[in-house]
Amino acid sequence: MDSLPWVEKYRPADLSELASHKDIISTISRFIDENRLPHMLFYGPPGTGKTTTILACAKKIYGPKFKSMILELNASDDRGIDVVRDQIKSFASTKLMFNSSGMKLIVLDEADAMTNAAQAALRRGTTNLLYARNVRFCLICNYASKIIPAIQSRCTKFRFSPLPIDTMTDRLNFIVDQENINITPQGKNALLKLSGGDMRRLVNILQIQATHTAFDVITDDSIYLSTGKPNPSDVEAIIHWLMNDSFKSCYDLAIYNLQKERGLALVDIIHEVAEHLIFLELPSAVRLVLLEKISDVERNLSTGSHEKIQLAAFISSFTISRNLTNTQIN
Repeated sequence: MDSLPWVEKYRPADLSELASHKDIISTISRFIDENRLPHMLFYGPPGTGKTTTILACAKKIYGPKFKSMILELNASDDRGIDVVRDQIKSFASTKLMFNSSGMKLIVLDEADAMTNAAQAALRRGTTNLLYARNVRFCLICNYASKIIPAIQSRCTKFRFSPLPIDTMTDRLNFIVDQENINITPQGKNALLKLSGGDMRRLVNILQIQATHTAFDVITDDSIYLSTGKPNPSDVEAIIHWLMNDSFKSCYDLAIYNLQKERGLALVDIIHEVAEHLIFLELPSAVRLVLLEKISDVERNLSTGSHEKIQLAAFISSFTISRNLTNTQIN
């Protein structure tokens, strides 16, 4: 167990161990107890317990040897129509002689990456309908809208929302106690902020920090430094420069140097600055113009534009907004 990644080491093994989504867990447990498990569609943000839930269900249905009773495919890799015709069809068409539940389970992770042809084949009688007596499907995805309506109508849908702060805090404290990690309260708050309701991300960041020999005590500064995310104090300084200093001062002496010193990505700076803009006292027209120009910079970065050029565009958008603000005041 010590050699396992923490996301696997601390993955709940039973439905009763799942920390959140109690209404979903109770509904699925009732389906299993009454032996009328339907086809299911789990959707929601990553790290919210979708895969963990279906694996816990499989353990409850089949016991310790559950891996031999299920077919688990990652649809982002195996997403063509041949997979439906070959692997899924051959698995679904055979019965298990010594399976007391009378059915097998096919788990399609990241099902929203399947091609439309594969989804259409999954819909037709070659799989879902023809072998409905002895197989159940569980489709897992981030966006239910990318699953064709015909498949959605055949599944019971469950939405997994981001985990609440209280739930993540309890799990974080449990892991910290188990691994004897020296972490400050500010470090815990930084972890919770960066995770954004994603438990997998929180555990991965925590493991990186706990095994990092550079830090005896995990603080918020060390977490932001190792993950490459802007520290809130740096973001406040950047906004101060953008709103008060000249273009040349912002570019040469401030933001560019801060990027090189901390190893920050411009897109991460843009995300943090955009969140802070919500709380700044700005005229509505100025805020709209500023957010529109920042979104253009982010789009250009995503299409491969040079970061130095987009940094200049990012700074100039604030210069233009400051001039617009002064014009409105005058």
